[in-house]
Order: sequence, then structure tokens, then C-alpha cells
Amino acid sequence: MNFKLFFLCFLASFLDCKAQNMPLYIGTYTDGDSKGIYQAKFNTETGELSHFILAAETQDPSYIAYSPNKQFIYAVGEGGDGTVSAFKVQETGNLEFLNTVSSNGGAPCHISINPSGDKAVVSNYVGGSLSLYEIKGDGTLNPAYQTFKYSTKEKASHAHSAQFYKSNLFVSDLGMDAVYIYTLNNDGKTYNLVSSSSVSISEKAGPRHFVITKDGHFIYNINEYASTITASKKEINGFLLIDNYSTLAKDYKGANSCADIHLSKNEDFLYGSNRGENTIAVFKRNTVDGTLTKIQNIDVEGEWPRNFTLDPTGNFLLVANQKSNNISVFKIHPESGTLSYLNSVKTPSPVCLLF
Repeated sequence: MNFKLFFLCFLASFLDCKAQNMPLYIGTYTDGDSKGIYQAKFNTETGELSHFILAAETQDPSYIAYSPNKQFIYAVGEGGDGTVSAFKVQETGNLEFLNTVSSNGGAPCHISINPSGDKAVVSNYVGGSLSLYEIKGDGTLNPAYQTFKYSTKEKASHAHSAQFYKSNLFVSDLGMDAVYIYTLNNDGKTYNLVSSSSVSISEKAGPRHFVITKDGHFIYNINEYASTITASKKEINGFLLIDNYSTLAKDYKGANSCADIHLSKNEDFLYGSNRGENTIAVFKRNTVDGTLTKIQNIDVEGEWPRNFTLDPTGNFLLVANQKSNNISVFKIHPESGTLSYLNSVKTPSPVCLLF
């Protein structure tokens, strides 16, 4: 009886220990010391990163995304002619290369996978285009089956991110100052443009990334050039502008480019990254009317926070500081949403963090 009790206690302790260490995959630029996609272990109790390995050697995997079942990872190859690659996740944490297809545009910078795991969408920054892909059952990618091009004679498109939301596809175009909304056609595969002006974006704001609340009632766009967040509320015929909010501290007068944006797990708080001021801006969100109140600008303990993420518990925020070659870890205070710096780990040219 005592042996049984001891064994059960040991097993529970072992499983708990295993659960504390979550895999974190890191996308990078490979023009320096980096060789591709890395994996580290993140302790969800202490906030410590450890056990770094090179998971896959590949060129400029600047943005990476999981399949819904986490059996596969998809990566853009931003260098060269532009590629999209599929990898299978191994038990060791290494990534087995499956196949590569063209991104159909220069400098692919973002990839998203739909909830059912059978479609991928890639944004091409230099190409000013968007490509849709079918994902097969074995995780491999078919060549793009639909591509949208946005540049005009008067203006160059810089498609920067896209997300699936139910039967819609949202696209943020930094160059055109536009958010495109598509709807899924009856064939269950192709998409049709509904509007390019449903979300009101100021001229030369440069909408880069965005988040949509779980209920779809609000969308928040972070604007690279304007250093603002545009808050909008869903209406019958699109989205109604709530307001634009500065991401910068009032006393900051230097150059700045916004990059990434995320909601807290409970959606009470919103976070945005500033490259130049080198901070994370923290906002309290009114969940009824969608308005924002800035409550903190905290130094990222590094330079050029291109990307950041929240860990699966929602208790930590991790920042990829591209130019200082480090990942900074912050504790999220659940009641206030504010951040406290914990630690930093050297990593070559980190630009995307994926739990």
C-alpha cells in the first residue's frame, strides 16, 4: 500500500514537472550567427528558458506557425525568392523537413493556419501579395491555389499579416493603409473580397499586425509608421472606429516603428511592441465598449522587439529582441496586467516566438 502511494506521488510529481516545461520554437534571421529555427524549454513556474537546440537548419524563417494539432510547423523563408516550408515535429523537439513551395511574392513575412488545419495563408511584404495554400493530411503543402495582388501604379502594397476568423479572412496591408476582409466561397476553398475599407485606417499609419477578440466584436490594429493602435467595433456593415491610441510614452521624442500586438488571455489587457523606444506598451481594455487606457511602457531589456508572445498559462510575456540578440521574459500581474522584468537569454537574431 505504501509503495503504491509512493509510486502515485512520484508519477504525479513527474507529470507535473513535465507539464512545467513547454517547448518554445524561435524563428530567426540567418544573416548572422543563426542557422534557422531553434527550440527551447520554457518553465511555466519560474519563467526560465533553457535547453536550446537547433531544431531545423533553414534560411530566414522569420515567421513560424503551428498546425492546430501541433504535429507540424510551417515557416516562411523571407530571403531569396520567397518560400514556405513544412516541418514535422519530432519527439526530440527537432523538426523533420517535409517540403517547400514558392510564396509567390518577395519577402514573405507572416503565415497563419486555419482552425481545421487544411489551409495556410502567407503575406508577402515586398511582393505586395497574399497566397493561399492547401495543407494535405501528411502535413505537406500544395502550391498556392489562390493569390491576391494589391499594388497599384500609384502605391506599393506591403501585405504584412493575415488571419482566418470563422468564414472570413482578414488581411493587414501596411503599404496601402488598408485592412481587407474576405469571405469563404461556397466551394469551401477560395475567398472573395468583401471590403477593403471596413476598418478605418489613417493615411500613412502603416497597419502591420492585428488581433480580433474571441467574440469578433472588436479588432485592434497596430500601426508601424504612426506608432498607434486603431481600435474598431463590429457593426452590421463593417467596423466602426473607436479611436487611435499612441503606443509611446509622452516624453519619448525619438524614432519608432511598432511591430506586434497581443491580447491577454482574459482579453482585459492589450500589449504592443515599440521598436525604437524599445518598450512594450500595456493597455487596460474596456471589454464593453472596446476603449483602451494606457497603463505602462516597460523597457524590453534589449533592442528592436520585432515579435513577442504570451506563454500558454497567460502568466508570462516573452519578447524577441532582434538587434540585441536576446529573448526577454516578463511576469504578467493578473490583476493589473502590468509587466515585471524577470530575465533574459542570448539568442541569435530572434524575430518570432511560438508556443
